[in-house]
Amino acid sequence: MLTKEKKYISAEEYLKSEREAETKNEYYDGEVFSMSGASLNHNIITTNILGSLFNKLKDSSCRPFGSDMRINVSENGLFTYPDISVVCGNMEFYDDETDTLLNPVVIFEVLSKSTHNYDRGGKFKLYRDIKTLKEYVLVTQDSVNIEHYQRQPDGKWLLNEIRILESELIIDSIKCKLNISDIYSGIKF
Repeated sequence: MLTKEKKYISAEEYLKSEREAETKNEYYDGEVFSMSGASLNHNIITTNILGSLFNKLKDSSCRPFGSDMRINVSENGLFTYPDISVVCGNMEFYDDETDTLLNPVVIFEVLSKSTHNYDRGGKFKLYRDIKTLKEYVLVTQDSVNIEHYQRQPDGKWLLNEIRILESELIIDSIKCKLNISDIYSGIKF
């Protein structure tokens, strides 16, 4: 049986191609991976979170970004587009193009059927190498379920799961509280 040989490219080749591309692709370990589109619920939730973060953080040193801000995990080489990332203080970039952030403090991913295992597993493992990352939030789009991971002083990650619409998500690293009902506003389950 013939197998197609994988084409490995450098990070520089990936970035050159990605900056000219009309679609977004992730990059890891020399390989490029196409990203799928998002559902209506995914887009509503992402917009709700981004809007709430903007309003709550506008007078702080923290800035939220949507999925067009690429993140590079310099410790392991991953280039990816989280649904939402938050950086505080000075922004550090991969190069002078200022389109690839290195130092997020919080990352949000809205789970989909095609990505939930990767977002919880392999991707989270790669994200944990980001020294500045303090909190990782996974949001389920078809039920009220938020998995909030916080890095502890000893480096371990603590999970707080939220399943009640009338509760709050407290993000300590950016001194921010988000109402769960605001995150899911406009979603029909």
